[in-house]
Amino acid sequence: MGFVRAFLRNPGGPIGLVLLIAVVAVALLAPLLAPVDPWEMVGAPFEPPLSPDLPLGSDTMGRDIAAGLAHGARVSLAIGLSSTLAALLVGVVIGAAAGWFGGLVDAVLMRVAELFQTIPGFILAVLLVATLGPSLSHEILAIAAISWPPLARLTRGEFLRLRNRDFVRAAACQGERPATLVLRHILPNAVAPLIVTGALTVATAILIESALSFLGLGDPNLMSWGYMVGAARTVIRQAWWMSVFPGAAILVTVLAINLVGEALNDALNPRLARGDRA
Repeated sequence: MGFVRAFLRNPGGPIGLVLLIAVVAVALLAPLLAPVDPWEMVGAPFEPPLSPDLPLGSDTMGRDIAAGLAHGARVSLAIGLSSTLAALLVGVVIGAAAGWFGGLVDAVLMRVAELFQTIPGFILAVLLVATLGPSLSHEILAIAAISWPPLARLTRGEFLRLRNRDFVRAAACQGERPATLVLRHILPNAVAPLIVTGALTVATAILIESALSFLGLGDPNLMSWGYMVGAARTVIRQAWWMSVFPGAAILVTVLAINLVGEALNDALNPRLARGDRA
């Protein structure tokens, strides 16, 4: 209950949670809410919002904007969550190894992380997708590749902070193996900042996916919000709704995830959870 109260104490937390639940519900219920194929021509081109059978209008090809938004939510959330989970897996393993072993292992692994960070993240993602080809799996791979270094450095810092704590030393004196020390004593105590950072990484991943799709590097077989904005950019003066609605969907989703992430930070931070913000 203390966690819930601390989460609700941040006014943005409940707002973000409600918005996020709404986006997830739209994504899960997309086949029911928009049973038509988002690529199918269902009306005349350039139909404005509130047209018959087209509540959000149609695009330059006569496709339903509402169907595109519903099915695009599934793509954006799937890529955001999948790439973040992949980045967490790689980042936690590398950061844990660097923080636990230290010395040469730490130096080598951190230099590898720094190597990835020397290249601007979005440029690296564009290069990877352009080289491998635009597809869902390649987008996930590219976004994960630029997202794991900060998670690795965060994990390393937590391991360096925790590995010499009294409870870890006491467990070591009792004869527990290194793997047990890491999995049962150190990693659970390092989870809180990883959860918060992971939530914010999902928002960043959705933005990167939208930017890749805007540039035409998204999966050509999947409707996405970034593709919708990119396809409508040449007609934004004649048909504002084609880019405004998917752009608003991106804004609301990223805002909701960031609000939830900030509230989680308040709830999982012991000092803030007690109400001490000084």
